[in-house]
Amino acid sequence: MESVLRPVIVVGAALVITLAADWTAGRALRRAAVRQPRSPLWPRLHRCRPSMLVVLCTALLRGSYWAAWVGRSPWSGIGHILTLILIGACAWLAVRAAAVVVESSYSRYASSSHDPARVRRVRTQVTLIQRVVAAIVVVVAIASMLLTFPAMRAAGTSLLASAGVLGIVAGIAAQSMLGNLFAGMQIAFGDMVRIGDTVVIDTQWGTVEEITLTYLVVRTWDERRLTMPVSYFTSKPFENWSRHDPRMTGTVFFYLDHATPIALMRERLHEVLTATAIWDRRGWALEVTNTTASTIEVRALVTAADSPEVWTLRCLVREQLIDWLSREHPYALPRINTASAAEPAAPHEVSPPLTPGVPAPATRDGSRDGSRQPAR
Repeated sequence: MESVLRPVIVVGAALVITLAADWTAGRALRRAAVRQPRSPLWPRLHRCRPSMLVVLCTALLRGSYWAAWVGRSPWSGIGHILTLILIGACAWLAVRAAAVVVESSYSRYASSSHDPARVRRVRTQVTLIQRVVAAIVVVVAIASMLLTFPAMRAAGTSLLASAGVLGIVAGIAAQSMLGNLFAGMQIAFGDMVRIGDTVVIDTQWGTVEEITLTYLVVRTWDERRLTMPVSYFTSKPFENWSRHDPRMTGTVFFYLDHATPIALMRERLHEVLTATAIWDRRGWALEVTNTTASTIEVRALVTAADSPEVWTLRCLVREQLIDWLSREHPYALPRINTASAAEPAAPHEVSPPLTPGVPAPATRDGSRDGSRQPAR
């Protein structure tokens, strides 16, 4: 009977202590959030509660394992399983805690900074640092789990003896992965591209959505995702439209007739820009940039706060000016002449001068005097 009650008492006590600790931690976090409502740390700490509960409960069970007389039962392997669970739970808690600290620091910095470019840079750096810390914690946890097995512990000596050779072989085999890893660190601290930047890669326009140690995700304007190795951005050229200043200048081209009233069109462009809030009032222009035998090329320049707004403004200007030209000046729109050319009229017949002694040439009706005979 005692062999049954002891395990039940130990497990029940561990669960009670764990639930009491969870209730106490939740109450403390809520009070801290009420005292400091602007702090982003306390709401995020709630995400660490599940991993903390697993660590606490597993540690209590592992510590009281022998006190429950379980070690003398056929289930003596439970202690090893609890050790593995405890190592994994500690790694889980460390990763969650690192994520909470990093995200809280970034939120506090983003709320106090007025430079969007620097905020994106800090976000990229802290995200990669968080991923590096998570990778290190996972590797250490897996290694600690393997060392709990006697066979793996005995093999550790031979592995350490051949670490030099294995390091060379692993470096050659993982050359591409290591290249992407160092490229990711270079991107994070070299300020080449950041999360939230607007980039153009092989004529594909999009926004950087995620940066990891090995790959980078770009969300295109049509909601597609381009996944590319980070080494691409350190070895090939690409366009970054928002590296320092996201403001942009857009162009709109019109191909019109030579009779287009350019002065009136310029006034209409200014009216369209003044009536919309997308235009940032930095500058505008309308000029004839080229001419051909049939049309002229008119270029309108507009400015906006960033690339999405400059695209919208370009479409708005194009629609408004085309509508205005079709209503007010339809002759300014280019036309293609598809009418057939008229045939030239037949030339009048001229009678040659008469020469004395030479009969006049016969006409079509047979007369020789060049005049039509009256019909009989």
